[in-house]
Amino acid sequence: MDATNVPKIDAEEILEGILEWVEIETPTYEADAVNALADVVEENLEAIGTEILRIPGRDGFGDILRARSPWGGEGPGILVLSHLDTVHPFGTKDGKNAIRREGDSVYGPGIYDMKGGAHLAYYAYRHLVRQGKETKLPITFLYIPEEEIGSPTSRATIEEEAKKNKYVLVTEPAREGGKCVTARKGVGRFDIRITGQPSHSGSKHEDGRSAILEMARQIVAIEAMTDYQRGITTNVGQVKGGTAVNVRPAECTAEVDLRVLDEATADEMYEKIVGLKPFDDDVEMEITGEINRPPYQKDEAIAALYEHARELAAEIGFELGDLLTGGGSDGNFTAALGIPTLDGLGADGVGAHTHFEQIYVSRLEPQAKLWVRLLETLE
Repeated sequence: MDATNVPKIDAEEILEGILEWVEIETPTYEADAVNALADVVEENLEAIGTEILRIPGRDGFGDILRARSPWGGEGPGILVLSHLDTVHPFGTKDGKNAIRREGDSVYGPGIYDMKGGAHLAYYAYRHLVRQGKETKLPITFLYIPEEEIGSPTSRATIEEEAKKNKYVLVTEPAREGGKCVTARKGVGRFDIRITGQPSHSGSKHEDGRSAILEMARQIVAIEAMTDYQRGITTNVGQVKGGTAVNVRPAECTAEVDLRVLDEATADEMYEKIVGLKPFDDDVEMEITGEINRPPYQKDEAIAALYEHARELAAEIGFELGDLLTGGGSDGNFTAALGIPTLDGLGADGVGAHTHFEQIYVSRLEPQAKLWVRLLETLE
């Protein structure tokens, strides 16, 4: 290819593609909507010669989409891991976070978490194809439909694909001014159901056993398990109970979120939570749950992968920092398998899961260049 005709990485072209994906709203539980975006992504990838496998969704979720480079055979290569779902309900793009551009910021539901990053990786691959280049390793793209709720139908596929590859690059958003992620806390989710005894709150108060009172005591105990020095947080995020204001409540349920730094602490906290006992012997309590995302710890292989990316960023002209975050991602699954995983390589911006979610246009070109160099140089 004549050097004068080599396409350049263009921030405006990248943004145009990102906005095409953001325009298709994809709430996790709306399978048809998620699949509508998967259709577009599939068309984009087919147009540049990738080999497509589409796995039908189940349990009410969208399809899993896999695309693989035509070069490299079936040997281990690079897995690029993305999700297409967002936390935002239909109408957000025209309402509470309308798609718009204000200076260097472009707003929209899911633009930062993580359609911006998912498109950046695709764009970098397309840039290589347009130049007539092949990478040293085969590249596999995997697009997940329900990451925002823990990837319950996708985890097995994620782990299966990760085991076939040497590296995993995750397109979750960059953090705190462009830092990537080299460690994440493990995540546990638990459901508590308490059954008491109803009675009239005025005439027979003493005959009742309040499920809500018992839950209140359990909430205090659970929240007291938080230990910032050890990196442990416990959060009772949702509570439901009672039937009427003048009835001693017979039922109460709660949902608990746990975050931990390492596997030993995950095991310890799991036993503590599922081992809770009622304060009142006259009520029944059932606790179910699991560690649904294992801790993602920065080992030597991840540190080496990060150092490689940091050196590439320096060549491009920016400093790439890294951090530990309390949020989970599909990278937790792959890192826990021992596959070198670099996360947070997506768009730089702010406001994940908020109504001010945005990305920075000025950061798209250097981030795309980093993706190109990673795909070119990993071997």
